[in-house]
Amino acid sequence: MLQNFRLVIAGALASGLLGGAGAQAAAPVTDCPAAKEPYSSDTMLLDLNLDPRAKAVLGRDFPQLARLPFAVMFEKADPPSFGAILSPAKISEMTPPGAFDRLKLDKDLGAIPLTNEAIVRRCARYDEERPPLPRDLPHPAILVFEKINGFRDEGSVSAAHEALSAMAKRRGWRLIFTERAGVFNSEDLSRFDAVVWNNVSGDVLTLPERESLKTWIGSGGGFAAFHGSAGDPVYMWDWYVDRLIGARFLGHPMGPQFQEAVVRVEDGSPGVTKGLPASWAMTEEWYSFAKSPRGPGVHILARLDETSYSPIGMGGTNLRMGDHPIAWTQCIGDGRSFYSAIGHRPQSYSEPNSLRLLEAGISWAAGEGDTRCKAGVEQPRRDSQDRAVGPR
Repeated sequence: MLQNFRLVIAGALASGLLGGAGAQAAAPVTDCPAAKEPYSSDTMLLDLNLDPRAKAVLGRDFPQLARLPFAVMFEKADPPSFGAILSPAKISEMTPPGAFDRLKLDKDLGAIPLTNEAIVRRCARYDEERPPLPRDLPHPAILVFEKINGFRDEGSVSAAHEALSAMAKRRGWRLIFTERAGVFNSEDLSRFDAVVWNNVSGDVLTLPERESLKTWIGSGGGFAAFHGSAGDPVYMWDWYVDRLIGARFLGHPMGPQFQEAVVRVEDGSPGVTKGLPASWAMTEEWYSFAKSPRGPGVHILARLDETSYSPIGMGGTNLRMGDHPIAWTQCIGDGRSFYSAIGHRPQSYSEPNSLRLLEAGISWAAGEGDTRCKAGVEQPRRDSQDRAVGPR
């Protein structure tokens, strides 16, 4: 088996699948989360499209897929792609009942043996490259991660990148921007106070990288993310979406997509919301979640006034949540997590109140706030030296 795997890798290198001819290619990644998962209707479309055998079964058992609006976006076999955040099962929710026989599709896809070549192709969108880091990395040091395998909206990513750079100048942060996921290892992460995910979409970390991030956060690291970093229809990492973010994306309005709504500040104490008005109105693509993140250990910062806009999604779906938080913080072990759902429109990264909320949230995640996290509990910092950052 090992000899056959080596032959497959050698053939992939020679064909250019894993790198250009004559170039020193990195070793293929084979420990991505879905590497050895059998194909099914829950498999990401991108993975099915990468395997001609699975793609043929999909075309035969679910022919309606090719006739859907924007089907070409689902069929794209290289990231960034909607196929990396959608499965046939999820797509079926957008089609009339009986569009395909899920039991048959699961049976036919499950009968396809996973070859080593299929595993290499499936993992090709992941990487283990460590970016070069400066020898001197003064604190607060913040890693901004911008690897995107799913939906990439260049306007929002670029606007956020520029806004983060401006924040760093104001705050004295040292920012490191990277798309290389190999930075998620214990040695490199220990040099940072916080990690910021800039509209990251699609699964992006290998299994070891996931564990490194999870361990680092629980030991006192900080995490901040916004908008698209919690906007995928399907996730492959439950801990990320259910625990680190704290809410699963349900949808956003489509009639129209961008609407003016009122954001109401809920937290009346000093801290992340300091300096914000009691409410403000702005135009955005407003996310709804399957359920409110409100619960033990979650600190709701702001919520949406659902009477101020029309939360109706695709096909007339009712996206009202009743209790509709839009930004919050939480403690995860000794670590800190901040998320704001604002951030699709580039203009959101210059809107004063949204920008102030984002900057203060990242600052808190980096250990500069008025509170710290200890064993999952948010508590006042003892003094200005009590930074509550991860181990170095």
